[in-house]
Amino acid sequence: MKVSEMLAPTLREVPAEAEVISHQLLLKAGLIRKSAAGVYNLLPLAWRVVRKIEQIIREEMDRQGGQELMLPILQSAELWRESGRWDVYGAELFRLKDRHGRDFCLGPTHEEIITALVKGEVNSYKQLPLLLYQMQNKYRDERRPRFGLLRGREFIMKDLYSFDYDQAGLDVTYNKMYEAYYNVFTRCGLNFRAVVADSGAIGGKDTHEFMVLAESGEANVLYCADQACGYAVNDERAEALAAGPREDGPVLATEKIHTPDCRTVAEVAAFLKTSPERIIKTILYSTEKETVAALVRGDREINEVKLYNILGCVRLEQAAPETILAVTGARTGFAGPVGLKGVRVVADQEVMVLTNAVCGANEDEQHLINVNPGRDFAPALITDIRLVKAGEPCPDCGATLLEARGIEVGQIFKLGDKYSKAMNATFLDEKGQARFFIMGCYGIGVTRTMAAAVEQNYDERGIIWPVQIAPYQVAVMPVNHKDERQFAAAEHIYRQLIEAGVEAVFDDRPERAGVKFKDADLVGYPLRVTVGDKGLAVSQVELVVRRTGAMNMIPLDGVVEAVQTALNSLA
Repeated sequence: MKVSEMLAPTLREVPAEAEVISHQLLLKAGLIRKSAAGVYNLLPLAWRVVRKIEQIIREEMDRQGGQELMLPILQSAELWRESGRWDVYGAELFRLKDRHGRDFCLGPTHEEIITALVKGEVNSYKQLPLLLYQMQNKYRDERRPRFGLLRGREFIMKDLYSFDYDQAGLDVTYNKMYEAYYNVFTRCGLNFRAVVADSGAIGGKDTHEFMVLAESGEANVLYCADQACGYAVNDERAEALAAGPREDGPVLATEKIHTPDCRTVAEVAAFLKTSPERIIKTILYSTEKETVAALVRGDREINEVKLYNILGCVRLEQAAPETILAVTGARTGFAGPVGLKGVRVVADQEVMVLTNAVCGANEDEQHLINVNPGRDFAPALITDIRLVKAGEPCPDCGATLLEARGIEVGQIFKLGDKYSKAMNATFLDEKGQARFFIMGCYGIGVTRTMAAAVEQNYDERGIIWPVQIAPYQVAVMPVNHKDERQFAAAEHIYRQLIEAGVEAVFDDRPERAGVKFKDADLVGYPLRVTVGDKGLAVSQVELVVRRTGAMNMIPLDGVVEAVQTALNSLA
């Protein structure tokens, strides 16, 4: 490809809208352009990267017995009502009506439609297991689209759905997909970690996320310092160790203390000259059916994913100030579990071992001291609802937990019969009896993987693509485009590389060498071949490796072999 004919409009300044490095560099390098909030045009260079990622995925899915198909983006609400998700999925679901007033949605995922398809076409155990996948645009109406391709409203995703005879069959398929995902992200040249995760709106029991490790990641990954242990988990799913025995000491009488302008844990602790560990933090939440008071120690944070799963609710959000006032009789910051009526109290297990603790008095500017769980209040539920942090013990082996930021690029789920039972999708077993399909689903964010690769591979000059997914492998350019000898030699090298199967671009633009070098570094071609006067004088050209900056002079008649050797070393 000649650069003069390429649609790759590079920018010199960082666009103001771009917050993270992948968003900045994909815009600057001319790979993407914004169409609307969370919606992007993928320009030719980006599309080449996407196609390479898709091909790696396709090969690994096919290797495990997957069959590719294509399902509709437009999905009937009837299927979603049948599964029970029409009202559960929430505001992220793009909903629309046709001219007849019938409800539809734009597919954020395809469990319902694939289940309906298999229900109608597969009727015997002899047709199982079945692994069906597609690569297609998905749509989610994000409340706040941000970070470019990392959190958009339209994106490309690979989703595979498995149908098995029983749980043992699903276990086999799940392990196959785990292996396939490991291979996909390894072949894409990414540094990643597979972690235990929460299933969210997809549902199901067992699930792993594949996280590309990067400082810009929105997810927090906790993992064991002991590599032999192997414990790794999204912090949403990290389990806290059981609390120790009840604290010793005399149990004192509860007393109300005036605490003017003390709303936060830090303010209360300073005023009462106590530590945050001695304070019971009470946070009120609203669900679709009740108000809940969640209790954790003052030095802890509530894990809302754990709380959501424990409550089994559809909607969970922190209660509005007017709700807090109506329930407690006080403004925000003075709630406590003692004497609290009309709400369900859920306490973290650490709260229940405190002695003579502090909590809000459900009166403005008042707190209680010497509060003792069991004597002064009795929670409806005592369980682990806190967020685990780095530095705490690993729940598997007791070693220290470390943390890293991660970008989720893939997730695999064991669905079981969640959808097949809801949609009455059955097959006949060897005895002629109807059984529900045992399902799994497995997704990879294709465009998100491209952005994650940039988050992990860049420097001050631009992108450094892993060679496996680079839009082109080599950029060839003359130092002086007006020099006929340089230009002809560069073009000849370019054509030799193309004939040898190397993906090359020829920068034939009438630009200064410095502009070409900057653009090549910005786009991130793994190799650059530069033809100059001094090199030609001794029948040599310059070969530069983008990732390391290593530069070597190579014989003019050995360019193809040198480039192929360099590419092999980078793969």
